[in-house]
Amino acid sequence: MASQPPPKPAAVVVVGSVNLDITLTVDRLPGPGETVLATDEVTTTLGGKGANQAVTSARQGVATCFVGAVADDGPGRDLLARLADEGLALGWCRIDDSGATTTGQALITVDARGANTIVVAAGANAALTLADVAAAGPALATGRVVLVQLEIPEATARAALAAGRASGAVTVLNPAPARPLDDTLLGLCDLLVPNEHEAAVLTGEGDPARAALALAERAPKTTVVVTCGGAGVVVVSPGGTARRLPAIPVTAVDSVAAGDAFCGALAAALASGRDVDSALLRAIAAGAHAVTVRGALPSLPTAADVDRLLSSAV
Repeated sequence: MASQPPPKPAAVVVVGSVNLDITLTVDRLPGPGETVLATDEVTTTLGGKGANQAVTSARQGVATCFVGAVADDGPGRDLLARLADEGLALGWCRIDDSGATTTGQALITVDARGANTIVVAAGANAALTLADVAAAGPALATGRVVLVQLEIPEATARAALAAGRASGAVTVLNPAPARPLDDTLLGLCDLLVPNEHEAAVLTGEGDPARAALALAERAPKTTVVVTCGGAGVVVVSPGGTARRLPAIPVTAVDSVAAGDAFCGALAAALASGRDVDSALLRAIAAGAHAVTVRGALPSLPTAADVDRLLSSAV
């Protein structure tokens, strides 16, 4: 198994997926059994929830380490080069040279309203193991925030959150793609950040506020943040009631990676010492910026983008 040189300590440690995103633009999303024609050229770029969130954190000017896995193939080498260009520490990003898998890929379809469908082939992301988390121990021991998603094996996500909790880091889980989770895993999170659809899968509650309260009841020491697109976010702090923070009005053209921009900016703000509400305002602005730009990687905001949107919203 080949790997990169060990990284310097980072304030944010992201443990997650990296994919080659293949994006098609259509007038409308196809129904079952239906074929539609793309309206633009196929685009390929860096993606994956983990990579997107790590890039967003780094673009906020916060030292960020990415822990993930790619195959020893052309897409894997290209994606690592893109991550390096973004200034990420990659010493714990493993190159699987066993030949047993390929680098992860995502097929994304985006319609004229900015809505999307995404199908992910996990590839090497499914090979991110407990051993990789153990190897990244030095990074996890010094990070101020540990951010995890579920495009990697659940056991690996659990181990990363537990390591972050043990080191005193703020632990953040973006439970996407959604799946039923046990209360022990939820209890490892200082912040749990599903979108409204994921919250419904986790709780069976279609109303975001009720879903947030249900999650908070299962994990009473966790701050639950349910993102609701243009309707803002619902927040339940430990021992508190559901409250809503408004979205920043923008014209959406592509919602791909908006949730990743939110999570990455949130982690960066928390690592910079901001309180939860202040960090959430920056995350909301990051998500709003992301939907105004087509494509995942181009839409991920810099700190200046977030500052500009916050200033215009005052």
